[in-house]
Formats: sequence, C-alpha cells, structure tokens
Amino acid sequence: MLIKKLIPKKIRNLRHLWYAWYGAIKYRQPSKKLLVIGVTGTSGKSTSVFFLRQMLEFAGYKVGSLSTIDFYINGANKLNDQKMTMLGKMKTQEYLAEMVDKGCEVAIVETTSEGQLQYRDRYIAYDFMILTNLYPEHIESHGSFAHYKQAKLNIFRRAGSRKNKILKNKEIIKTAFVNSDIVETEEFLGAGNWPKKVIFGQQKTIVKFNEQFILGPVESNEYGLHFKVGEHRFDPEIYGAHNAKNILTAIAVARQFGIEWPIIQKAVLQFKNAPGRNEFIPEAEKFGFKVIVDYAFEPKAMAGLYSVVDLLKPRRTIHVFGSTGGGRDVSRRFTVGEFIGQRADVCIVTDEDPYDDDPRKIMEDVASAVRQFDKLTAGQAHDKQGRDGTNLFIIPERREAIRRALHIADVGDLVLVTGKGSEQAMCVADGKKIPWDDRKIVREELCNL
Repeated sequence: MLIKKLIPKKIRNLRHLWYAWYGAIKYRQPSKKLLVIGVTGTSGKSTSVFFLRQMLEFAGYKVGSLSTIDFYINGANKLNDQKMTMLGKMKTQEYLAEMVDKGCEVAIVETTSEGQLQYRDRYIAYDFMILTNLYPEHIESHGSFAHYKQAKLNIFRRAGSRKNKILKNKEIIKTAFVNSDIVETEEFLGAGNWPKKVIFGQQKTIVKFNEQFILGPVESNEYGLHFKVGEHRFDPEIYGAHNAKNILTAIAVARQFGIEWPIIQKAVLQFKNAPGRNEFIPEAEKFGFKVIVDYAFEPKAMAGLYSVVDLLKPRRTIHVFGSTGGGRDVSRRFTVGEFIGQRADVCIVTDEDPYDDDPRKIMEDVASAVRQFDKLTAGQAHDKQGRDGTNLFIIPERREAIRRALHIADVGDLVLVTGKGSEQAMCVADGKKIPWDDRKIVREELCNL
C-alpha cells in the first residue's frame, strides 16, 4: 500500500492501459462487432443509458449495456456490485464479448472521466458518443474543472478519431450528440473528427450541426411528464422534469437509428424509471406515507429530486443522507447539507461510503451545514408544550438511520433515502466492501414496523 502511494498516479494508471489493450486482444476486439454508444456527462448518464436501452429494445434491437446501475446483456441483467462504472482488468472487454456471443447488435457503455484517466475507454470502438451535460463536479479527483472538462473532451477526441465501422455491410456514420444548453457545446462538437453532429436541448444555438432536437416546455405533475419535441407529444409516466432531457437523449439517438416517430412515442410511453432513481418503495403505502430511494448525491441531482417532492406535497419530508469519502469533493458535504437543511423538515445524517476517511468527521461536516437552518439535535429542541422537537439526527449506522426515519414517519409524510440508489455495496476502510442495498434495507425495516 505504501509503495502504491509513492508511485505517481499517472504511472500507476499505465497498468490499466495494458489491461485495456490485452483485454481487447484476448476477447478478439468485440466492440468492433457491435454498434457502440458511449454516454458521458456530469449527471444523467445511467438514466440515459436505461432509457436508451428501453427505446432500442422496443424498436426490436438486441441490446447490451454497462452502467453504474447494472450490467445488461440481451434481456439478462445483474445489478452493478463493483462500486465503479467502468470495470478494469479486462472485465469491460469480457462483457462486450459476451454481448457478441449472446447476439447483441448494440452496446451502450456509460463512460466516465475517471475511467478515461485510467485508460478504461481505450480499445472500445465507439460509434456514437453522447454528452448529457457538464458542470463542476468530481473536482478533487481531477484537480480543477478545467482538468475535468479536458477528461471529457479526451473521450470525444479519441472516440471521434476512428474511421466509420462497417456492420452487416452497412456503414455506421460516427455521430456526436451534445447537449445544446451548455456553454461548451461547440467545443465538444469540435473534439474529434465526427462526420455527423447532433445537438439536443431546450435552447436553439448558432453552432454548426447536422440535426437538432429541441425540447419544448416541460409540464410535470402527479401523472408524469408532458412535453413536445418539435410537433411530437410525449406523456411518459416518469417523475421529475430533469428526466425530460434524459428522454430527449434517447429520442435523438433513436432517430439516428431510423426509428419512426410513432414507434418512439409508443416506446417513451412505456418507459420505466431506472432502479434506485426516484424509486418508490410500495410497501410503505399501507402505513400511509411514501418512501423514495434515490442515487442523488450532489446539489443539482438533489434539486431534481426535490422537484418530485414538490409535486407530492407531503406533510413532512424526512431525509436520510450523508456524503462520501475516498477523495471525493469535500465541499460537497457542505453544499448538500445546506440544500437539504433548507428543504427537509427532518434531517437524518448517516454514513455513506466513507472509504478510509473518518466517518464521524464526514457526518459532522454535513451536520454543520444543516444546523444553519434551525435544525436542532436531541436536547436542544422543544416546542411550547415541552415536547421534543428534534429535527436533526446524526446516526452513524445507516440501517439504524433508515429505521429511525420510518419510525418518525406518519400519515402523509415522505421519507427520502439518498446517496446510494440501487448500489449493492458500501465502501469502508482498508478497501473493504459491505454488501448493501438501501431498497432492501427499507423493505426489511418496514416489515418490522
């Protein structure tokens, strides 16, 4: 471990380059036999992968996908239990080879900036590359937003440098898909030699492109989303206005496959939410309150989640959350704490993937931000009748934190459990992983109410 720390990160990462190269050779370059779609961006990657997969399968394509959520091959899926999105040690190439063996035509690969730094995107023959969005995040991992953006640009440059692929005697035109609502749209479209450039978003732009998909005004209510793309109307039973952009991504790609608008509309109408993303736990309904498990761990994602909360109009919002360690952005502890401190009625701060960091220090950092908004711990809060008015709890054991939230909840309340979504492990000290699933824990604790 000491020797590893003494070796510069750039040098350590070269072993990943070797694994990427050898994996491609060992498995006979499987990505060259598939139409490969890369999905990158700051947020919305996994959900976009999930929606796009549903879209293409509805249209009759055999699809495989690799994402933070799961590993999926032509109808068979396994939840991602690795605590990483882009797998190393040849595992990504192994999955791509399995997709070929199982008859997949399309592979959708969530592609991360951290994976790029570790060369995990190398020797994957991408045909399409999607940028969902871009904003400051993962700064401590990259050193600065400029470096973070550069990592994303490198993904586009490498993917766009390859020649068009021939599959089943048909030339696949390499295509870049870029969000038109960010200031870096033109920069990303220019990263790599992309024969075709597609933009999507709510704003028109003057940058050069081949095709544009404009999202009209989005209405979000208790029935789902309602919006138009051009003259085509969509009414998916999906919560959260932010998901309209994720759906738009799938629509833009579907059109490049030649899928007709009526089929796209039918597909979107049947979309289901991704596991651990705005996931309602139905077992809570019999108690008269609601529980949502969500992956949100940073302020923008939290804002999207709370747009759903606003629609539900709960009597109270009880929020179980924390912040991760392991070199992730320390500043996020405070920004997330401030956001939730303002919005939630009861805040329960708990453990969340501390890695080798001090879990109590992380929780205290988060709680210090929460306290700014009249949130008081036990012994500090009493109403005029002398009853305990505690609305801030610091509970290190995550199961106990969830249990407390469910015991506090009453008819009309909403319990949010965020930060992990459908993740299958919690990362603690010394590289250990504890099997974990927030959804499973919630269900178990509901059974004990």
